[in-house]
Formats: sequence, structure tokens, C-alpha cells
Amino acid sequence: MDSEEKWCHERRAEVLEYLSKEGVEHGQVSDWPAWDVYPHTSSWAIESNKSPGWVGWWVICGDHPTDYVSAEKIKEPRYAYKAIAENWLEICQCAEEGKKHPNMHVNLASNELIETLRGRAKTFLEWVADDENWQYE
Repeated sequence: MDSEEKWCHERRAEVLEYLSKEGVEHGQVSDWPAWDVYPHTSSWAIESNKSPGWVGWWVICGDHPTDYVSAEKIKEPRYAYKAIAENWLEICQCAEEGKKHPNMHVNLASNELIETLRGRAKTFLEWVADDENWQYE
């Protein structure tokens, strides 16, 4: 197994552990990500438990927090990154204002954590904006 295969195998295991921890009921998780930038990030299509054969969730995993979004209105990994990045920017804004985000709980106890999360979100949005990154389409 080469280093990229090993990395993807490890990310898949993290995705499965994360889904279990979050209590997300799901179907199959493929052996390979739907999209990735090795060794930084990967996105995984998670089969719906209610509609087998269809993607129910998108999970991102890598050198950043693992997170997920519903695939109900998001049909491609590109837009999963966009949705997650926008959520992270909202979380950072709330944290800076000393408020809790109305829908998500993330402990951003320091400015360093806020800036790290904001930086990842901005990088994701840059990737989303560049068509060259999305040749699977």
C-alpha cells in the first residue's frame, strides 16, 4: 500500500469513527474519497440509511476538524466544502462576539483556534472557487 492509499484508509477509519460518535445513521462508506487533496483533506460520500443507493451525507476529513453536511440539497463534494466553510466562518464570528452559534457547538476557547478554523474555511472557499480543482464534474 502506498502512502496515499494508507492515508485514505486512515481517513476512512476516522470518518467511520466520527459518524458513530455523532450518532449518524448511514449506509455504506466507499473505500476511497469522492474528492481529496492528499495529504490535506478528503470528502466522503456517505450512503443514506433511509434511501439506499443515494448519498445522504458528505463528510470532510483531513488536517482540519472532521465535519459533515446533509446531501439533501448538496449533490457534489465541491458544495459540501462550501457549506461547511460557510458554517465554520459563522462559528468563528459567533465565537469572536462571545455568542454561541444557534445550531452548532464548537469550543473555540482561544483566538488561535478561531484563526485556524477561519483559515481552513477560507482555503476551502478558494478551492471551491477554482474550477480546476473539480475535474470530476
